[in-house]
Amino acid sequence: MANLALTGILEKMTGKDKDYRYMATSDLLNELNKEGFKLDVDLEPKLSSIVIQQLDDAAGDVSGLAVKCLAPLVKKIREQQVLEMTNKLCDKLLNGKEQNRDIASIALKTIVAEVPNATVAQSVLVSISPKLIRGIVTQGMGAEIKCECLDILCDVLHKYGNLMASDHEVLLSALLPQLNTNQASVRKKAVSCIASLASSLSDDLLAKATVEIVQLLKNQATKSEITRTNIQMIGALSRAVGYRFGPHLGDAVPILINYCNNASENDEELREYSLQALESFLLRCPRDISSYCDQILHLTLEFLSHDPNFTDNMEEDTDDESYAEEEDDESANEYTDDEDVSWKVRRAAAKCLAALIVSRPEMLSRLYDEACPKLIDRFKEREENVKMDIFNTFTELLRQTGNVTKGQTDFDESRQSDELLFGPKVGAFSILKELVIVLPDCLADHIGSLTPGIEKALFDKSSTSNLKIEALVFTRLVLASHAPPVFHPYIKALSAPIISAVSERYYKVTAEALRVCGELVRVVRPDIEVYGFDFKPYVHPIYAAIMSRLTNQDQDQEVKECAISCMGLVVSTFGDHLGAELPSCLPVLVDRMGNEITRLTAVKAFAVIAASPLHLDLSCVLEHVISELTAFLRKANRALRQATLGTLNTLIVGYGDKIGSAAYEVIVVELSTLISDSDLHMAALALELCCTLMADKRSGPNVGLTVRNKVLPQALTLIRSSLLQGQALLALQNFFTALIYSANTSFDALLDSLLSTAKPSAQTSAVAKQALFSIAQCVAVLCLAAGDKKCSSTVNMLTDILKADSSTNSAKQHLSLLCLGEIGRRKDLSAHDHIENIVIESFQSPFEEIKSAASYALGNIAVGNLLKYLPFILDKIDNQQKKQYLLLHSLKEVIVRQSVDKAEFDYSSVDKITKLLFNHCESDEEGVRNVVAECLGKIALIEPGKLVPALKERTSSPAAFTRATVVIAVKYSIVERQEKIDEILYPEISTFLMLIKDQDRHVRRAAVLALSTAAHNKPNLIKSLLPELLPLLYDQTVIKKELIRTVDLGPFKHTVDDGLELRKAAFECVDTLLDSCLDQVNPSSFIVPYLLSGLDDHYDVKMPCHLILSKLADKCPSAVLAVLDSLVSPLDKTINFRPKQDAVKQEVDRNEDMIRSALRAIASLNRISGGDCSHRFKNLMNEIGKSQTLSEKYSSIRNE
Repeated sequence: MANLALTGILEKMTGKDKDYRYMATSDLLNELNKEGFKLDVDLEPKLSSIVIQQLDDAAGDVSGLAVKCLAPLVKKIREQQVLEMTNKLCDKLLNGKEQNRDIASIALKTIVAEVPNATVAQSVLVSISPKLIRGIVTQGMGAEIKCECLDILCDVLHKYGNLMASDHEVLLSALLPQLNTNQASVRKKAVSCIASLASSLSDDLLAKATVEIVQLLKNQATKSEITRTNIQMIGALSRAVGYRFGPHLGDAVPILINYCNNASENDEELREYSLQALESFLLRCPRDISSYCDQILHLTLEFLSHDPNFTDNMEEDTDDESYAEEEDDESANEYTDDEDVSWKVRRAAAKCLAALIVSRPEMLSRLYDEACPKLIDRFKEREENVKMDIFNTFTELLRQTGNVTKGQTDFDESRQSDELLFGPKVGAFSILKELVIVLPDCLADHIGSLTPGIEKALFDKSSTSNLKIEALVFTRLVLASHAPPVFHPYIKALSAPIISAVSERYYKVTAEALRVCGELVRVVRPDIEVYGFDFKPYVHPIYAAIMSRLTNQDQDQEVKECAISCMGLVVSTFGDHLGAELPSCLPVLVDRMGNEITRLTAVKAFAVIAASPLHLDLSCVLEHVISELTAFLRKANRALRQATLGTLNTLIVGYGDKIGSAAYEVIVVELSTLISDSDLHMAALALELCCTLMADKRSGPNVGLTVRNKVLPQALTLIRSSLLQGQALLALQNFFTALIYSANTSFDALLDSLLSTAKPSAQTSAVAKQALFSIAQCVAVLCLAAGDKKCSSTVNMLTDILKADSSTNSAKQHLSLLCLGEIGRRKDLSAHDHIENIVIESFQSPFEEIKSAASYALGNIAVGNLLKYLPFILDKIDNQQKKQYLLLHSLKEVIVRQSVDKAEFDYSSVDKITKLLFNHCESDEEGVRNVVAECLGKIALIEPGKLVPALKERTSSPAAFTRATVVIAVKYSIVERQEKIDEILYPEISTFLMLIKDQDRHVRRAAVLALSTAAHNKPNLIKSLLPELLPLLYDQTVIKKELIRTVDLGPFKHTVDDGLELRKAAFECVDTLLDSCLDQVNPSSFIVPYLLSGLDDHYDVKMPCHLILSKLADKCPSAVLAVLDSLVSPLDKTINFRPKQDAVKQEVDRNEDMIRSALRAIASLNRISGGDCSHRFKNLMNEIGKSQTLSEKYSSIRNE
């Protein structure tokens, strides 16, 4: 808009009429907010001065609009003008009339907040800082002016503290004396101002400030209200600077503890502030406060019950002292008398204890001994909001238990449940809920005492919907986690409130009640065959309540879905008692299948009904259901297709006789499209359904034909996929077996088509190695299904291929060897003479794949007949040096199969094998050593009594390779399932793991890997050793100069870091320990310096470090917050790293991965509440926001 119109607006703004001025200011605001607004140079001064003048307008609404104009105006005018405006405003603030002071202060804050860039900000700061300081320190300034100046300065420091480094000292000396003034409001503002300054202070100045405040605290003669301010100041400082406050704890903590213990009877606030400061130390400086934790624990437990004016046998407070300084608004709405503020101390103690629980997982068992009884005792607290905090603290204790032990606790919870029911209801239920999550079956003996509480919560007219939801969620968890008979005496009392909750008006209550109903149904009739409990009286009330919800159309989707699932459970459990109701109920469920919103839930409900052991009569809807389901196989929604396949499978198993084979054919045609490697889970389900269809005796010949025409080609394509594994591969094997058993499929034709999939044709490239294994497994199951005659003819054919042509690298040979192995593993092939020699011939092949396939085949053939072939392999290992590696692999196949199948070797062969393996421990080839270690580990599973002592003996062997091999062997013997080796290994494992101190890096790495496996699979084996092992493990994460060497390659030199693998393994081990042994790891001593150095290490080390940082941010946020500032710089370096111009694609890709992994860690850090107190981290987030590439990556990671 032309500046002419602006001139018109400005004239009106200075007019006499108040309404004119208001409208004109409003127009100006609209103009300033327009995108393309430009100002003439000569209009700038005029506009600025008129806006400043408007601030003093007598009409409040005009001056209010003028303040709003400042925000866009500051961005549109030149620096000079901004400075003039700030000078005028400062002048008004310090010397103007009282009524204009507020508006000048708001205007200054607006300008500070809206300054467009750092250079203008710098000029503004230079201009206003001295004036604000003058306003604070000048004698005789009014308290209001001081407060306004402190307020503005607080904003300035919060936003631009780092730009004012040169003024920091001046500011400190101006602000610290304000903590001792007599006006409470000034002291309060000074505290927040110094805290804002602290986060950008240098360490020296921070120390100076802290020392000065601690000196003031040491001075016993200070007035108590000033002491309180200083204690608040200490707390605020630690909140602002986090771990940097650590060095000063030695001075501060004893003083605070002393104040808590020795404060006068009526100085409760002093105690409250001291406890709040201690809470802040626990959360912000977890590493430095470790030595004081015990004292703090005793202190919090003492003050948790601090209630000097009330004893348990007194009904109400009789002590009527009045405290002069108490102007307390928080307790005004409490039911106790206004004078008693001891509740604040109890609340602060509860919060301080919660901080201790959250930040010190390693103290957990002590907390149970000391804090748990005390907390339970305080459930009788009379102040509601303190009680809520006590509940929250107890909940934190339970959560930490869940984090740390994954349910391995054993503590006495019996007192809790009975105490809890007298508490504020929502809190009580949420504690009970946590209790059930941590210890699933802990309330079995207390159901009787819990039932009245649940009833009351659901029936009471005054209950809020929040309370009802908490009560229902708890009830559902209890019903799900305890054995049904526990509830049978109380079903009558429990079912009535639950059923009535189903008809509540608020949809969240209804949905939760329906979920509880589902659990109730299971509990009422846990077993169809056994009639232990008379469930009949409950069948119709439950059915009626759910049916009314099921048929009601105008309700929330969540309620609809819950009603459908619940009805599925009711029909499948009580169907035999609902004969008359089924014809009206089942069609409603079918109808819900037709609705896009509810169809998935309805499909799952039908699966539950079809699987019911009651075998209900579904004839009224069966045909309709099958046709609907068949149509669903075409839908795009994956979850729907998946559920549909499962439901069809169940229906065909249960009701195949009522479904015609015409319907089968249609299903098969739809199925065939789902068999591909783009979704293996779906392919597995489709193949399973196909097997079910073929296995059904009633399916006509046409079904088999359709399967061969439609499904077989898809299956033969799928088998070539390199992704095929697990469930899908098993399903495919069953499919081929089913084809042989179903009529009219020729074995030879099938075998040919299977073997020919391995041939590379003109259209397709060579088959992947993984695919050859899949084909071989399918050939083996095919042969076994076809019978002995077909099987031996196939073996002869395969051996002929091997004899015919052993020098070429053909897929044919490769596949023949794998097939022989797979058949040999499942069937004894000793009837075929010299088969072992034919296979071993292939060891001579010049091609690696053929050699490894031959060693695989030999091992698996040996599994089929150990007596004949094992001695043959052992003999060859001793006599044929060149083939040793391959023969050891064959031996490994034998041993691994035996350890999995729990078969027994005879003793002589175990002795032979171990002797032979120990001879090869020192081999120079790493490959041989690894195979030997795996063999030893797996034999140890079969014969632990012999092997553990033999392995232990060799930990002191002079040869480093032997020591490393036996430790790796132990790693292979620690598997997830329970084994008999566990109790033999438990007392001995420290001998192996303590090799982490070994001189040789290979041995140290082996020990770290073994520790990692133990932590993952059997944490209880190593928990007691961790206090000793962890410092040694942390030491392995440090870069060791002596392991870095330079290799001279002639034209250039190359640096090799031999310690890299060891550091990477050590960090990965810590990552595992955080999952399984969190209570043993003290995170704050690990983060700095070890994790910090890892974040700045090599690519391979940074990646696990980013993962560890994310985990710590989720599990121990306080420890991470405490050192957040120091973590920023390595992360910043990583996300801004650019590879060289001539970097190869691999390096560029690796760097991209690294940046994404660092951003993941940053996203976890950003989720910690309180992270905004770190200036550096805030700046890092701002940088990410400004850079387009980084902010795109970051937002895509957040949406993952």
